[in-house]
Amino acid sequence: MPTPPTLPTIPSPTHDGLSETEARERLARDGPNELPVSRPRSVLRLLRDVVSEPMFLLLVACGAIYMALGDRREALMLLGFVAVVMAISFVQQRRAERSLEALRDLSSPRALVVRDGQARRVAGRELVCGDVVLLAEGDRVPGDLHLVESSNLAVDESLLTGESAPVIKQAAPMTDGAAGAPGDNNPARVFSGTLVTRGTARGCVMATGERSALGRIGKSLEGIGGEFTPIQRETRRIVRWVAAVGLLLASGLAVAYWLSRGDWLHGLLAGLTLAMAILPEELPVVLTLFMGLGAWRLAREKVLARSIPAVELLGAATVLCVDKTGTLTANRMALRRLWSESAAYDVVQAGSTALQEELHGVLEFAVLASHRRAFDPMESAIGDAGLRLLADTEHLHADWTLVDDYPLSNEMLAMSRVWQSPDRRERMIAAKGAPEAIVDLCHLDAPRRAGIADQVSAMAGDGLRVLGVAMATFDAAVLPGSQHDFEFEFLGLVALEDPVRPDVPQAIAQCHAAGIRVVMMTGDHPVTAISVARQVGLGAGATVITGAELAVMSDDALRARLAQTQIFCRVQPEQKLRLVQAFRARGEVVAMTGDGVNDAPALKAAHIGVAMGARGTDVAREAAALVLLNDDFSSIVTAVRYGRRVFANLRKAIVFVIAVHVPIVGLSIMPVLLGWPMLLMPVHILFLQLIIDPACSVVFEAEPLEADAMTARPRDPDARLFDAAVLARGLWQGAGLLAMLVAVYAGVRSSANSDDVARALTFMVLVLSNLGLIHANRSWRGASWRGPDNSNQHFGWISLATLALLGCVLGIPEVGRLFAFAPLTPVMLMAGAGLSLVSLLWFEAVKWGLGRRRRVAR
Repeated sequence: MPTPPTLPTIPSPTHDGLSETEARERLARDGPNELPVSRPRSVLRLLRDVVSEPMFLLLVACGAIYMALGDRREALMLLGFVAVVMAISFVQQRRAERSLEALRDLSSPRALVVRDGQARRVAGRELVCGDVVLLAEGDRVPGDLHLVESSNLAVDESLLTGESAPVIKQAAPMTDGAAGAPGDNNPARVFSGTLVTRGTARGCVMATGERSALGRIGKSLEGIGGEFTPIQRETRRIVRWVAAVGLLLASGLAVAYWLSRGDWLHGLLAGLTLAMAILPEELPVVLTLFMGLGAWRLAREKVLARSIPAVELLGAATVLCVDKTGTLTANRMALRRLWSESAAYDVVQAGSTALQEELHGVLEFAVLASHRRAFDPMESAIGDAGLRLLADTEHLHADWTLVDDYPLSNEMLAMSRVWQSPDRRERMIAAKGAPEAIVDLCHLDAPRRAGIADQVSAMAGDGLRVLGVAMATFDAAVLPGSQHDFEFEFLGLVALEDPVRPDVPQAIAQCHAAGIRVVMMTGDHPVTAISVARQVGLGAGATVITGAELAVMSDDALRARLAQTQIFCRVQPEQKLRLVQAFRARGEVVAMTGDGVNDAPALKAAHIGVAMGARGTDVAREAAALVLLNDDFSSIVTAVRYGRRVFANLRKAIVFVIAVHVPIVGLSIMPVLLGWPMLLMPVHILFLQLIIDPACSVVFEAEPLEADAMTARPRDPDARLFDAAVLARGLWQGAGLLAMLVAVYAGVRSSANSDDVARALTFMVLVLSNLGLIHANRSWRGASWRGPDNSNQHFGWISLATLALLGCVLGIPEVGRLFAFAPLTPVMLMAGAGLSLVSLLWFEAVKWGLGRRRRVAR
């Protein structure tokens, strides 16, 4: 391993951090903060992969046979077509590779840094030495940092050390030579790739990229490849099966030709032509392109697909489990009300009226119970309200020192922070949390509990998020181990408002129309959850199950109530996991949204985990298959729409591939069986590939979703691309076209007494019918002459190019002779066009008949 470069000099971090200009200069000097892992395929490797494809090898073999037969012109022309077809394949694969490269850039980890005095998110690769980074619970550390501030910080270093227990970290002054390494007893250092499991911190970047602790062992990560998707595995199996059958048929045809006519070279050429006709070599490219471009199109809609299989599975989702805060609501909290047992204040109704003195203590200790540099929207709202409503009072304490804090836990839904005042000996403890938890800490009697509960219900009924606030004093030097050991005094309630996102009601209505059930899972109060559910359209009188009920509910009882329950409130993270597993046990395909560290198990357990990109933790994003870059609920509906579009368009492309190969295979076999001369030769197969490949990978991929697709029920998750419906549609369309082409060839050969004229007219009808086959299968909803709802310019360009090339082949005698064609009369040309229209009518008849049969079966 090469010696890492010398670390640059690191300045002491300041409150303002680096400037943007300094950051750009250091990025240019030191390079991006990334590891050389899973590099994309180079142009040379792509070219090598294309050249090693079976189709290319078959074409080279055909060229060699033409040379052996002395047909130099045919050999050179064949090689020319080979170059064109291989160029198309190269461009397709390069396009897919570029789309995946764009996704890799989007999926780069993020970092919250201070630049020019402002906290802002940057891509992890843009982090530079000297940056000041803010860390919070759930963050993946973006580089090697020295901590200059910390609060109750613990870090999981198991990725680097193998030790599963989190390591306690503390800030310390920065000194030279204190670099340290993972596992060393240096509590002021945190390392790239490790995970913040608790607390918050501020640190200065000391090393990035290959110079970081993770970078020094990063070589072991190189070359890790991706997994095949279910559809890719199915397609590979089908391709292998077809290739094996094709090889047997081609061998049999070559032997039959040789035995019947005594010409082994032409027999070998006939066998190779049949192998080219049968081999569905475009399918793997089509799948790669559809999935890659589908994920790329999703990224343009602010949805990052971290797992390509999620794209193909989205169309099958039947249940969508969503959090309330930030998903259904705007996650833009603002203080709305303050309440104590002696006074009340409504921010909106009060206008410019000052806050009553009786409520100063409630807001004062709500601020003290929050982080000064808040990451949580509710704490930010409380802090802003404190600065505004307590300005010029004695209730803001910038000079108080934080001694310790008691974080929120699953067992206690409240947090406390211990402060030391410079002019008081005893310590002050501020607590806030769920009202019932605060009431429990204060040991209130039943009448007071009932009065507070009534007020909480009234506020929650208005859709407000309610927190209780309490205070305590403590004289002893050693703090107790639990919040329960303090003598808390109940102060009051703060109610915060998080408005419903304006696009959510319509998006939920679209989910219901698409047969997708939306279920809310939230830690909020039941009345708050019901209020929000009513606003977003989850149904009036929706059934509710609380976390407390869920804790004592058996699996059988839960299974019985799942079908009627839309709201789960006051649920713990492990209960979300249980709910996801329960829905899966019912046969549902579950999509689950989440943003916190504790949501990761549920995200992983869901078929499709959806993480919040803006506010979510790194752990949640790593566990999820999809990331909403703008935290917008409507983006989930967009993702479902794209998922259905990808699967539907893949089926259309496969029907076309099947249908187009049936006449090609038939026209390669039947002349040998009937004693005719070869009808299709390798050059004809290559010409047809110029239509087939772009049609599959460009035309069908660009087709918009059918107009009624988002009002249909989700597809069966076990539905296969090559199911009976797809095979029947493709085989019927192809068989009808084959029958017509055989009749055309036999009729013209008999009447014109010319094999070359019959071959030319048959090929013309085949090419034009292929264009009709594309057009007919672009939409399965109605007749093709009515036109799809949206135009597809790719089909127009491919049609024009095909007609131009066909015109050259039929109209230029020298080119026609290379295809073994004779000139066609105007009457024959008109007859060929008419027969192509007849084939289009046949395709439409098959589409209508099978579609009607399917509707009746439903």
